[in-house]
Amino acid sequence: MRIQQLAYLEKIVEKGSINEASKELFLSQPSLSNAVKDLEAEMGIQILRRHQSGVSLTTEGREFMIYARQILDQVNLLEGKYKAGAPRKQAFSVSAQHYAFVVHAFVELIREVDAAEYQFTLRETETLNILADLTAFKSELGILYLNKFNRQVMEKLFKDSDLEFHPLFTASPHVFVSRDNPLIKQSSVSLEDLADYPYLSYEQGDGDSFYFSEEILSTLHRKRQIKVSDRATIFNLMVGLRGYTISSGIISSELNDDKIVAIPLNVDDPIQLGWLKHRQLELSPLGERYLALLKNHIQGYGFAIEK
Repeated sequence: MRIQQLAYLEKIVEKGSINEASKELFLSQPSLSNAVKDLEAEMGIQILRRHQSGVSLTTEGREFMIYARQILDQVNLLEGKYKAGAPRKQAFSVSAQHYAFVVHAFVELIREVDAAEYQFTLRETETLNILADLTAFKSELGILYLNKFNRQVMEKLFKDSDLEFHPLFTASPHVFVSRDNPLIKQSSVSLEDLADYPYLSYEQGDGDSFYFSEEILSTLHRKRQIKVSDRATIFNLMVGLRGYTISSGIISSELNDDKIVAIPLNVDDPIQLGWLKHRQLELSPLGERYLALLKNHIQGYGFAIEK
């Protein structure tokens, strides 16, 4: 086994395609494919699953990549200390449901990075994509919520995917509305108060199950429903159509303007926010630092961090 083979494999996994990886590595596709096949033959396992849309890691391949990345990181440390040339880029990625506090902590982390080059990725994405990103090691951390409705289904998925969930904090349900919405005159709102307003929620793609919804009470009938894919659009629709969505109640004043207000919702359905990681993966220093920033930000809004 050669270090170069591991570097080739890492690039293929990053791109999800031997063809795309070969372009960045300036190698022919057959040469790169043969390098991986030689590695698989030497290790006695199938590392990559090949399909029409590209490649993905097998179960054994995911475990192999954990050790391969540790080796590559150690090589990078050696080269950075003893070999002239540019060090390996600092890299970190997180996949999450659509929460402003996730973005805020991500911004703070990047501001702290003292490096000429880095590669950071924040994926605000569908719930099932978070699990897929973690199992494929595209992201180091995932952030989502559990409640009494989805907990049993989600915890089974975590177990099946070899993921572990760590609680961050528990929040009471709130609705987000624009400042010109008549509901802001109330100290709290009921579901009946919301009946005539457009309900805004995040779409979940092919996995559009009630259990994967980012909003609690997803099974309730609404007269007017609008699905969106990003936070900017959902905020625009709150302002333009006086729509509402249901969330934890945390709004980042540094990242959003003052047009959105959080109002307590009169339902007994606590929302537990938490972070996910693969059981076989040890958090990197950047991952640990991101979690610390995330917790500090959450505590700044008056929430206690759960053990």
